[in-house]
Amino acid sequence: MVGDGPRYAVPWRNFGILVALACGAACSPVDGAQEAASAAQTQGEASQSGIAATHPISGLRVIDVAVESDGKSTTFKTELALSREEQARGLMFREALADDEAMLFPNDPPQVRSFWMKNTPVSLDIIFIGADGRITNIETAMPYSLESVASKGPVIAVFEIRGGLAEELGIAAGDRVEWEQPS
Repeated sequence: MVGDGPRYAVPWRNFGILVALACGAACSPVDGAQEAASAAQTQGEASQSGIAATHPISGLRVIDVAVESDGKSTTFKTELALSREEQARGLMFREALADDEAMLFPNDPPQVRSFWMKNTPVSLDIIFIGADGRITNIETAMPYSLESVASKGPVIAVFEIRGGLAEELGIAAGDRVEWEQPS
């Protein structure tokens, strides 16, 4: 979840509605592995048909993001969080994130960004991308942590993948991250 920006108070009369909505998102009868497999299948089918893919859980547009590391490219099916609301929600309440899935939080102009893990039950590698398209720093954030992790300087985007995956794939500061901004 994005740590910068305003916090919103929720009137208690809406609390029941919020619990029902959160339960609908977080208490799905589909387990995490099935959820991730279903999302990947839906994204693949949309890509093959030539239409813009959307994620079955978030409804966000899905794009390919490639990370170039040591002469090797790894491509992720990436949810694109563009609006302030989409970025504030991020991957909250998500029970699973497949190894080929990610979320991208672009911003213009470049700025220092900070994120926290409130209501996020999965560990994430939070990858900060500088104006040159290279990774400035990577921070691993633990589930539900309210501790903020921040970029080391202004960035043009933040990229989130499953916690620990960056190390497993050898992704490090200085690696290039590329994507096409959809029209």
